[in-house]
Amino acid sequence: MKDSHERSDIVAAARSLFGRSLTHGSTGNISVRVGDHILVTPTGSSLGAVQAEDLAVIDLQGRHVEGPKPSKEAFLHAAILRARPDDTAVIHTHSTHSAAVSCLADLDAADALPPLTAYFVMRIGRLPLLPYHAPGDPSLEQLAERTAVDHRAQLLSNHGPVVAGPSLQAALDGLEEIEETAKLFLLLQGYPVRPLSEKEAAALRA
Repeated sequence: MKDSHERSDIVAAARSLFGRSLTHGSTGNISVRVGDHILVTPTGSSLGAVQAEDLAVIDLQGRHVEGPKPSKEAFLHAAILRARPDDTAVIHTHSTHSAAVSCLADLDAADALPPLTAYFVMRIGRLPLLPYHAPGDPSLEQLAERTAVDHRAQLLSNHGPVVAGPSLQAALDGLEEIEETAKLFLLLQGYPVRPLSEKEAAALRA
């Protein structure tokens, strides 16, 4: 399996996420599709310390193929990549502001964050909120796969965002866009807000 370039890219993305506090401790996981297999960060690892040789290999059904034991959420990455054949990467974190939003009551399950900026609409579109599942709960798999067909990103209740992209950089850009929009959303609580209108948002999606 010729994957040294992809392994290096995952390590670089992991360091970037950890270094900017977009993940912490041993939270968060990254995956990249390589042919019929998926490279994914291992269970219990810190994105600030993971090495290229530490990455696990799973198949598109989420089964462990080789290397260290994969993240307990590897099945989620496989499900999303099955649903999105044009995407090659998935990033999941517990980024502070995104996770905070995921804990709020009375969010719109169809779109957890309002379209506050043009870039959020262009990079994310709508952000569905999935009901709470414990980390690693396999009952999330089918729901995440169905949701991913029409959405590149999902927000897991009381947990954090999961973002897919046609490249690892695109997934990273999407993850950052969600985090910055979540920050804006929280900063604006209590203020009158003018999100983009449906017409303005629709023009950007088109």
